[in-house]
Amino acid sequence: MDDIEVPQYFICPISLQIMKDPVTTITGITYDRESIEQWLLTSKKTTCPVTKQPLQKDPDLTPNHTLRRLIQGWCTQNASHGIDIIPTPKPPLEKFQVLKLIKHLWQLELQLKTIKQLVSLAAENEKNRKYMIEAGLPKEMLVFIVTCFKQGQIHGLEEALGILKFIQIPSAETKPILLENHDLIIKSLSWVLGCEMKNQVTVKSHTMLVLKTIIEACTSSNVLELVAPEFFKRVVEVLRSGITQQGLNAALDVLLEACAWSRNLIRMIEANTVFELIELELSFPEKKTTELILGILCNLCSCPDGRAQFLSHRGSIAVVSMKILGVSPKAGDRAVLILSMICKFFGTYTVLQEMLKVGAVEKLSSLTKIDCASFLKEEAGEILRLHFPEWKDSPCIDRFQGIRVKPRLREIEANVKKDNHLCGRLKLLLKRL
Repeated sequence: MDDIEVPQYFICPISLQIMKDPVTTITGITYDRESIEQWLLTSKKTTCPVTKQPLQKDPDLTPNHTLRRLIQGWCTQNASHGIDIIPTPKPPLEKFQVLKLIKHLWQLELQLKTIKQLVSLAAENEKNRKYMIEAGLPKEMLVFIVTCFKQGQIHGLEEALGILKFIQIPSAETKPILLENHDLIIKSLSWVLGCEMKNQVTVKSHTMLVLKTIIEACTSSNVLELVAPEFFKRVVEVLRSGITQQGLNAALDVLLEACAWSRNLIRMIEANTVFELIELELSFPEKKTTELILGILCNLCSCPDGRAQFLSHRGSIAVVSMKILGVSPKAGDRAVLILSMICKFFGTYTVLQEMLKVGAVEKLSSLTKIDCASFLKEEAGEILRLHFPEWKDSPCIDRFQGIRVKPRLREIEANVKKDNHLCGRLKLLLKRL
């Protein structure tokens, strides 16, 4: 193909590829339909890319049949040189066609065929998805999923969730339904997570993405405040069994959002969430995933049972310590806060020795000497001061200048001279140093 010179007027000015469906705008310039539609949908200024003249957001695009036939003929003649033959494009979808398909959706004998056709159309291009939103398809898909839940029917669920992944759910028509029926919708999606289906990974990934979108659309309401314990068990099971990266981050986003209510923290701990998150982090996930995991752990470790479950995992302190200075500032902040809570409430000899062994103390020491957020320096310094007697013989503490233990203790001694008992204890500690 590199040896063949493609006629310049066959090339789309946007994609710089041979046009498959050439259309002409009111400015007289011809583009490939998909390219110009995408340009107008995503560009802030709706102008012609070549002439810079204004265009409507939904302009009249005239099919250039003559040019298309020339391109098809040329491609056929040069097929032996590796040029792909271009088929005649389908006519663009119209809104009335979507409305007709929605009617067919509720006719039992046409249901499965219709929903598969809608999936295919949604996957084709952005303009099709735009018409589907305008026709109210997101609402119909949610109603379809709820109906499947009530009837215990799984046929068509995969396709319905696939459509909702492709198209925007919180449209003006759909949002009121979400606000009024979010409890039933979440119950239905939770039920889907527990269903056994052929394409498990795809279905569960799409379900988590839809759940995340619904929660984001209903930010003003307490969507997750009254969810049942079974909901968290199913989300944790999804984390355990494995889903796509996109679905995984959506599941973690949902759990992090749920942490806003204390009753959810208890239910998440009961669902063994802490243990599963540590297991997930041991697989060295991407940065965003790590930040989400540590964010959830930070919330769960604010509860006594959460801290107990954290320490029940033999790799917990090591895996969190590794994230200090190792992933991102956000991950580091959350890791330090987790260790701070563990040290404050569970600072046993075993835990403190484990922190020394896995390098957590050295990382905390380093934090106080580098350029980072002041609150983080203070938090790290406070942990080191709190457990200095247990860690003072460590080489990293000997090298450490930031916590200034002796000057700090002498300062405290000066402020408490009136308290002979406390002053005596401080003098004893200073002698040991």
